Amino acid sequence: MVSAQLSSDFYATSCPNALSTIKSAVESAVSSEARMGASLLRLHFHDCFGCDASVLLDDTTTSQGEKNATPNASLRGFEVIDTIKSQLENLCPGVVSCADILAVVARDSVVVLSAPIWSWPVDLGRRDSTTASSAAANSNIPSPTLDLSGLINAFSNKGFTANEMVALSGSHTIGQATCGNFRTRIYNETNIDSSYATSLKSNCPSTGGDSNLAPLDVTTPTTFDNAYYTNLINKKGLLHSDQQLFSGGSTDSIVTNYSNNVGALITDFANAMVKMGRLSPLTGTSGQIRKNCRKAN
Repeated sequence: MVSAQLSSDFYATSCPNALSTIKSAVESAVSSEARMGASLLRLHFHDCFGCDASVLLDDTTTSQGEKNATPNASLRGFEVIDTIKSQLENLCPGVVSCADILAVVARDSVVVLSAPIWSWPVDLGRRDSTTASSAAANSNIPSPTLDLSGLINAFSNKGFTANEMVALSGSHTIGQATCGNFRTRIYNETNIDSSYATSLKSNCPSTGGDSNLAPLDVTTPTTFDNAYYTNLINKKGLLHSDQQLFSGGSTDSIVTNYSNNVGALITDFANAMVKMGRLSPLTGTSGQIRKNCRKAN
């Protein structure tokens, strides 16, 4: 099993200050802009659907990477990763992979924004890809327009249960979405709280304003908690794919459980994040340790 080659103390001797360096940088970035925590977490999600830092590669004249694939067009936080990578290259040149940086940054962002503290041990030892595929990103990353069956299938294809899918969706307790991704829901769907829909329309007109933002969790938009699930029960899911988790289907009971039991959610979310971080990593002599996360060596 590939994941057996990953371990939480992979850099204990080769770069003992790696984790503290990353944590300080994340705390600094999130304190200057809370939204950055969600942006950094999302980078890891979009990379892992192989956790190999392919999402960080810039396009080249010969290769169209993942950055400009449709589901990745709004990704952000690349500069924070660049800053961390340059700090680590100064500390321990050629040691810490960009893929591992993404995994640690995701965890640290949740720690900074969560109440109570959510955390998990991050497996380390991934290596970086030398190529990226926009086609793979377009086909693998679940769309916000998916119905429940499509969401269950997309996660099942990566080995996740419906329960794990609902737990991981809880990352939408932070972050924002663009009007273009929720317009159809607020103007055309009926399983939405009417006053909530009205409030969203003021900043998301029926035409134009595609990039205007709204928080995914209207209740506590910058705190990592279980309010996302309570919002769904109250028909206040921002994206179609969010509300699908509580719309009379097989996952309603899971949403209700997480709304009532934050302890169960913290455990399940942590376990699912560890599992996601083990999705087809490059280890051993595969791949490389990029010097610059934006390009292969």
